[in-house]
Amino acid sequence: MATMIPASGSAYTYSYVVIGELVAWVVGWSLILEYSLVVSAVAVGWSGYVAPLLHASVGVPMALMQGPELGGIVNLPAIAIIAIVAGMLLFGTRESATVNAILVVVKIVALAVFVAVALPAFDAANLEPFNPFGFAKHVGPDGVERGVMAAAAIIFFAFYGFDAIATAAEEAKNPDRDLKIGIIGSMVACVAIYVVVAVAAVGAIAYSRFANSPEPLALILRELGQPSAAWYLGVSAAVALPTVILAFFYGQSRIFFTMARDGLLPASLAKLSSRGSPVRITIFTAIVVAILAGFIPLDELAALANAGTLAAFTAVAVCMLIMRRRAPDAPRTFRAPLPWVVGLGAVFGCAYLFFNLPAQTQLWFLIWNIAGLVVYFLYARRHAVAA
Repeated sequence: MATMIPASGSAYTYSYVVIGELVAWVVGWSLILEYSLVVSAVAVGWSGYVAPLLHASVGVPMALMQGPELGGIVNLPAIAIIAIVAGMLLFGTRESATVNAILVVVKIVALAVFVAVALPAFDAANLEPFNPFGFAKHVGPDGVERGVMAAAAIIFFAFYGFDAIATAAEEAKNPDRDLKIGIIGSMVACVAIYVVVAVAAVGAIAYSRFANSPEPLALILRELGQPSAAWYLGVSAAVALPTVILAFFYGQSRIFFTMARDGLLPASLAKLSSRGSPVRITIFTAIVVAILAGFIPLDELAALANAGTLAAFTAVAVCMLIMRRRAPDAPRTFRAPLPWVVGLGAVFGCAYLFFNLPAQTQLWFLIWNIAGLVVYFLYARRHAVAA
């Protein structure tokens, strides 16, 4: 879909072109939720690594680096990194991309160091029992939802970036080539890295010893008697994790921009600066996500963000199937193999994961979309300008 419709907006744009305005609005509204929450969630995760460093080096009180639910007042590091990333995006996309590329290298090297140190300590006993909570989601006696699919619905959080690539389609030099390489290449690389790091982490020490840590990889290295490596990893995370924030912040601003350009949101939000950046949208987004990051815990942000993503990914699969029937001979620089298997598998897979999200998350997602439909019928429908 990205190479067929190389325009900003990702799943929102595909839905608008293929299905229609109302569905596109629901998808776009879900993407706004997704990107806002994922920026906030990653900022909180970044703060988890930075807070111990700031506390140990300059004595910053932990109460100023954690949200109220964790016993603090406000998560100031999370707010600060959002402000810095927003400033980078306002300065210019090209410059931001250069910094981003450098920091990605820093991040990959840090993960390689972690694997090199942790993998020799691998103990197969740490993988037993291999599936202690069963496959399907269930609620334990303590009221916590557990199971492989309950976890899968949350860890889906790790796969947002491939959608973020598609939001930049309009600014790609050669979208036919670049989008295929960017989406599929990064997916293969990220899955491989994720699996290797996960195996090294779980194999090194029992998962229960780091499951609730805000800095799990650094904690594992300290437990293995490698404080220098742990310090290096913490510093690398502090330096490099903002690349994730930048990517999703960028995607969020482009979805806002496209919806505003289509008239579904106030057109004034689509105004660009002399450097080509949507200033008003970026500032507005920064304020919203900073408030979320400052006061909401990571697990709640991640769960709710997943709901919006699953809705958007479902829409992409549906659009692909419709286009295979509606325009089978249309030029395609990339053709999904076995479209009806892949497409229907994606639709039902995303639906299954959605119903494995926490019940509270599903309720909040429903409330969010009801509010979105109210906005649509009161404002967006009357101001829409896209054909």
